[in-house]
Amino acid sequence: VQLQASGGGLVQAGGSLRLSCAASKRTGSNNALGWFRQAPGREREFVASISWRGQSTVYADSVKGRFTISRDNVKDTVYLQMGSLKPEDTAVYYCAVSGYSMATSRLESYNYWGRGTLVTVSS
Repeated sequence: VQLQASGGGLVQAGGSLRLSCAASKRTGSNNALGWFRQAPGREREFVASISWRGQSTVYADSVKGRFTISRDNVKDTVYLQMGSLKPEDTAVYYCAVSGYSMATSRLESYNYWGRGTLVTVSS
């Protein structure tokens, strides 16, 4: 499975971006999907996750109410709509496929990782 994230870029604080992550082959069956991010000098951290049917989601407290995760199992794609962006959201964002069907924030639950896409939020 190969994952390719896209949609990153430079945006001003308060702005919005939509990230996409497409899988090279079907991963949606029974697999939750997630987004993580890593800022320079920091550990990779959880952002959001969505269950395999899309009926449940989990968010980090830092993004709750500002970010929305969604998925299209026909297109094998997961999205992250980011709004009210802050400079502290600046990071490389990674998509990942979990080995479980339920949404989870546990990094160790994710088996496949995509190449990241850089999001830079200017103040």
